Amino acid sequence: METIKKITTPLTYEQVKDLKAGDQVSITGVIYSARDAAHKILVDTLAEGKELPVDFKDQVVYYAGPSPAKPGKVIGSCGPTTSGRMDAYSPTMMEQGLKGMIGKGPRSKAVIESMKENGAVYFAAIGGAAALIADTIQKVDIVAFPELGPEAIRRMEVVDYPCIVAIDCEGNDLYELGVQQYKQVD
Repeated sequence: METIKKITTPLTYEQVKDLKAGDQVSITGVIYSARDAAHKILVDTLAEGKELPVDFKDQVVYYAGPSPAKPGKVIGSCGPTTSGRMDAYSPTMMEQGLKGMIGKGPRSKAVIESMKENGAVYFAAIGGAAALIADTIQKVDIVAFPELGPEAIRRMEVVDYPCIVAIDCEGNDLYELGVQQYKQVD
């Protein structure tokens, strides 16, 4: 049985370099939710020479747009968004010090190169587990762009958020490695 690596945010480069594609991970600490609408505003803000509303240095961004919370809950369903929608913005965010991204699906070559250059990691959220994921979120605050509704940037405190290292900081890509391993099976 594989060991689950427990990590705490903010992420350090030492934590990131020890994570390898395929590792099962449990994250505790603060993560931020942001989807493509928020990412576009963030990148445009930087292009205008303005300061970002959130310091992303050593942080993790979860590509999610959660649904409203039901009574007694801090958040509604909170499943991952397809990460490729953020590929145009991710290198710029990593240049700001972003160390981790959580989503679903493969990433572009440009994003993987930026991960290698900036010492970042990409985690795959567990598909179909939006309710389980929501249960790991203990506290939520909107910290930027409330006008975006579900796509507002949220600061989320998580305990034992489950995910898998899909692409490590060396560029090892589970989406490619998995296909290669499958093809080798007789």
